[in-house]
Amino acid sequence: MTEPYVRPDVAALLANMAALQGPKMHEIGAPAARQLYAATKDLVDLPMGTLATVQDLAVPGPAGTIPAKLFDVRPHRQPGPLVVFYHGGGFVIGNVETHASFCAEVSRQLDLPVVSVEYRLAPEHPWPAAPDDAEAAARWLAGSPAELGRAVTSLVVMGDSAGGNLAIVTALALRDAPAAVPIVAQMPLYPATDWTRDYPSYDLFRDGFLLTHDSMQWFSTSYASDPQHPRTSPLVADLAGLPPAVVVTASLDPIRDQGRAYAAGLIRAGVATVYREALGNIHGFITLRRAIPSAAADVSVALAALKDMIVEAEGQRVMEQAA
Repeated sequence: MTEPYVRPDVAALLANMAALQGPKMHEIGAPAARQLYAATKDLVDLPMGTLATVQDLAVPGPAGTIPAKLFDVRPHRQPGPLVVFYHGGGFVIGNVETHASFCAEVSRQLDLPVVSVEYRLAPEHPWPAAPDDAEAAARWLAGSPAELGRAVTSLVVMGDSAGGNLAIVTALALRDAPAAVPIVAQMPLYPATDWTRDYPSYDLFRDGFLLTHDSMQWFSTSYASDPQHPRTSPLVADLAGLPPAVVVTASLDPIRDQGRAYAAGLIRAGVATVYREALGNIHGFITLRRAIPSAAADVSVALAALKDMIVEAEGQRVMEQAA
């Protein structure tokens, strides 16, 4: 079999990681793993930079307050779309701060406000706590709450890895029971979409490419979800009527084929879909832009496609309202 292409900057990062001594993240327990993940953020990702608005929010949720944070390149806005972002981390690690730099970049490149949602994490809060919080936050934001300081005309759901799963699950929920405003686009980045079957990439890249078989097993056991349920494996749901999508994968990712399958499923269901695969890149690259400088281009290409999709969707929404 031909060896997969690995970018030089990706190869350098993987070599450095392979040389590290000590226990792996999945061997130290969730609290310590979260601390380690947060502590290494600035070593591998770019600084957030300056934004006009960075504001903490308290979202009412099904089990109490859901922390969230607003990132906006502008201090004030006319009514318009809002990006709702769900961070990755296997439903076990990660928070608003670990993905703050990426959310700031999304606001800069799309010129839109972004709200990052800090949903409850497993194992303390197993499934369906995360999708419950994700949906509740989207519905609250759709109502243009006063705390947001912005009138929302539509939502764009986005997330990476586990967060990509939550973005899709939220889009399904709001398709079936609409919120105050519609979701007009979705961008799941290297998402988990189907745990009902094995895909070739799971074995091809099970070790040595950042996200490993052992860590995925730990995440899955901690999350304790029903793999047959659409809120775990959204690919088993009827995808017709979902919002247009930009689906992004990484070619060296063990869950790459789940993202590919989701994009294909959307196209079969008649959903306008743009598919982008970051050739030679690994799972998690949106928060590795310091360690993998070439990943910045992957982010920009994906966001450019999403920006075009949002402009088109907003134009259609306005025309439908005027009809």
